[in-house]
Amino acid sequence: MRLNPNSLPWLKAALQLGAALPLLWLPWALAAGRFSADPVPELLQYLGDWALRLLLLTLCVSPLAKGLRAGWLIRLRRPLGLWCFAYASLHLLVWLVLDLQLAWGQIGAEIIERGFITLGMAAWLVLLLLAATSTQGWQRRLGRRWQQLHNGIYLAALLVPVHFWWAVKSGWLEPAIYLGLSLALLWWRRDKFARWWRGAYRRGAL
Repeated sequence: MRLNPNSLPWLKAALQLGAALPLLWLPWALAAGRFSADPVPELLQYLGDWALRLLLLTLCVSPLAKGLRAGWLIRLRRPLGLWCFAYASLHLLVWLVLDLQLAWGQIGAEIIERGFITLGMAAWLVLLLLAATSTQGWQRRLGRRWQQLHNGIYLAALLVPVHFWWAVKSGWLEPAIYLGLSLALLWWRRDKFARWWRGAYRRGAL
């Protein structure tokens, strides 16, 4: 099937189904014993991995749209970004409820004292802000500032892979691959970052 704007509803439906499948698999996997007797660390890893994958897929949309000269593909970014936030929130919820059992004093100490958790919380707050302002209503209210705000995804694209790298106790290959992919997607946007830098420099000079 040739891609054209009429394909958008089908692509969105396929995206929604594909993003939901890892969640739909979880109840069966838990019942079938696919996780260990202490599944919390594995659940944290599983949900965090999918949040990171969906974040990288969100960053892939613009290069794909430009390469295919199909600007309408940009409309896939919002559902991908919202699914990324959903998995990141479930990752956080498992940590808060199942791992630390809502021991708020310990939670606060962990966020302050453990660097990878600090980075993870910072990334989640960025994703929360982007998800909360992702609607067309917020886009109209914020005007030009909306795009500036949503450039925060680039900060999340750095924080999340580093959070993953820092969190693993052994084996650096997988986090290194994710970090490399994230840096490659940011490098693709180097001209955009250079324009920001020149604009900030000119404003500072004035």
